[in-house]
Amino acid sequence: MKGSPAQPLCGFSNAVVQILRLHGVEDYRAHDVLQDPDLRQGIKNYSNWPTIPQVYLNGEFVGGCDILLQMHQNGDLVEELKKLGIRSALLDAEKDQDKK
Repeated sequence: MKGSPAQPLCGFSNAVVQILRLHGVEDYRAHDVLQDPDLRQGIKNYSNWPTIPQVYLNGEFVGGCDILLQMHQNGDLVEELKKLGIRSALLDAEKDQDKK
């Protein structure tokens, strides 16, 4: 990502951080590619994906901001997190809404 989760330095990195927060995902690693040009280019070469940020789940490349946003919107992210043993906080939020 560009920047850090506490201080993203581009709108796309910020969007990824916000999506993860919505799902209650706090335990993840982030690397500031702005601090290391070799890392910035290397990750693009590794994934064959031209943009930053890049999201990996359990070491598997998922995509960038646009893909993560799409997965969030269509519910696929909840399912992918579940496969990793992570319960999305959105499921609990839905339960709370149903009680009202």
